[in-house]
Amino acid sequence: MITLTDILAARDRLAGQAVLTPLLEVPALNDLAGGRVLLKAEPLQKTGSFKFRGAYNRIAMMTPEERARGVVAFSAGNHAQGVAAAARRFDMAATIVMPSDAPAIKLRNTRRLGAEVVTYDRQRDDREAIAREVQARSGAILIPPYDDEGVMAGQGTIGLEIAGQCAALGLVPDLLACPVGGGGLMAGIATALAVLLPATRLYAVEPEGHDDTARSLAAGKRLANEGAPASICDAILTAIPGQTTFPVLKAHLTGGVAVSDAAVRDAVNLLYDEAKLVVEPGGAVGLAAILSGALPLDGGSAVVVLSGGNIDRAVFAGDIAV
Repeated sequence: MITLTDILAARDRLAGQAVLTPLLEVPALNDLAGGRVLLKAEPLQKTGSFKFRGAYNRIAMMTPEERARGVVAFSAGNHAQGVAAAARRFDMAATIVMPSDAPAIKLRNTRRLGAEVVTYDRQRDDREAIAREVQARSGAILIPPYDDEGVMAGQGTIGLEIAGQCAALGLVPDLLACPVGGGGLMAGIATALAVLLPATRLYAVEPEGHDDTARSLAAGKRLANEGAPASICDAILTAIPGQTTFPVLKAHLTGGVAVSDAAVRDAVNLLYDEAKLVVEPGGAVGLAAILSGALPLDGGSAVVVLSGGNIDRAVFAGDIAV
């Protein structure tokens, strides 16, 4: 498993590359939550999500010979943009396998960053098999979205920042709520905070029907989603926790909760209205858990990780905003 040392090394590689995103407090959200809520605003990160951190760290760890081979990744959109942007920093070729129904902003931005995009049908095709085929044909190095220690360590730099920002406020938060798909973001953050904020309870938050991490934590082993319903939280819809990430989550997390799409819509709208932040549904599930009572504060304090803000304007106006 990754260690705090790995995350500190990632911070050094990311110095001058990643944005140190703010930890924001909004009085109106405190009132609604019945406690103190601090928002870690990763929509303000390069490419609009936390994914740039892990992608850049992984590529920075490569040798010049490895970088010359280029990279390939599969992603619903945020990892795609992170890998494309990081590869561009190193003047590398990048091929990204993306679902054809990914948000238009994610497809457009990935291409704009210089990557070749290969689309697939989410219902029929195997994205990992397509990526492996590209890898075999081109010799490119595969960068998984979460099951990679370099990626996890890069995401863990968020945990370092949260610990430092909370210390500056003289605060030890009672809990942290973080979106979880495959688990790379939460695994990195949890590794850092297990050392730096050991009294803070750490919770994975997922959409209802896609609560594989919560159920896996309760069972003590990886469990898959079966017959999962549709959800607006496209960025965090995974079938099963990652092989590399789950042991970390099992070691450090207090548990997991699930939230409805209705609760997520409310959270996205409140973030827009009160915090003036555009946050995609999957990035807002942590706040939805707080405001819906799935993770009640009861006068306590929470850090909520807002993981990304890449949502199409038309989707926001038509399906989210009320």
